[in-house]
Amino acid sequence: MTRIDKQTSGAAVTVRGLVKHYGETKALDGVDLEVREGTVMGVLGPNGAGKTTLVRILSTLLAPDSGQATVAGYDVVRQPRQLRRVIGLTGQYASVDEKLPGWENLYMIGRLLDLPRKEARARADALLERFSLTEAAKRPASTYSGGMRRRLDLAASMIGRPAVLFLDEPTTGLDPRTRNEVWQEVRAMVGDGVTVLLTTQYMEEAEQLASELMVVDKGRVVAGGGIEELKAKVGGRTLRIRPADALHLRPLAAHLDDLGITGLATTTVDSDSGTLLVPILSDEQLTAVVGAVTARGVTLAAVTTELPSLDEVFLSLTGHRASAPQDTVPTEDREEVAV
Repeated sequence: MTRIDKQTSGAAVTVRGLVKHYGETKALDGVDLEVREGTVMGVLGPNGAGKTTLVRILSTLLAPDSGQATVAGYDVVRQPRQLRRVIGLTGQYASVDEKLPGWENLYMIGRLLDLPRKEARARADALLERFSLTEAAKRPASTYSGGMRRRLDLAASMIGRPAVLFLDEPTTGLDPRTRNEVWQEVRAMVGDGVTVLLTTQYMEEAEQLASELMVVDKGRVVAGGGIEELKAKVGGRTLRIRPADALHLRPLAAHLDDLGITGLATTTVDSDSGTLLVPILSDEQLTAVVGAVTARGVTLAAVTTELPSLDEVFLSLTGHRASAPQDTVPTEDREEVAV
């Protein structure tokens, strides 16, 4: 069976109408997705949204009920063996063999991928150095810290020089320093030409790594596009006004609230930054607020407008708040693991 020519569209991953049910639960309900080569696609969604199910199907660990998907030019259903040779996968929890030393973990995976012995050794050595694990190469993985295991897991996913790498919530439970180290390695992989599909609940992680985002909820895609594009879709801006004299903050806030500008929300005083925050839904409101402030004769140090935060976008689209990064690994599997 021949490989599909992905060069025609420049897409490393293409998904059309993907469906997966668990009994009456719709884990995926007609998902469409396209990931351009050499980019990071962030897949956002609350627990149980279907993110892990999507990754399992695209990495040939699970068969869809219907729909089509190709990865690196291979059909995930009809060409699973060929596909597994050109992808890498790092799940939510490190999957290395803890009884084996780090080097032997990598060498074993290289041999399982049919690399010649000499090449498998060279790849193991090179990746241990790249992920700062050379000094721990001969130690059992069970003695590694959580961050070291995660780096070893990432190194294992790179043994076969994958064209596409799936990262399923790769920084769950990591401390901030280790999380940043993982982010640096992901950027390096993309710099080498690897295409990455990243599932996450962390807004900061999405903004740090992804060039495009897809938001899923209850098995459906609810929005997609660039980060700024998604913020614009939600609508609304925040007008941030900073008077030269902080004593004008509260009187000015009261004045704006008393004006009764149509549809204008309550003004918020941010004493720490010395600014007023005014939610704006239209250019007409913006003009009215700026005109009202000018008419008061208040000297201003700065006036800026801001798009909503990515966290606000997530809340608006899904009705859920995104997760805050945790510094310890959860003791129980989350609902997402089952779906």
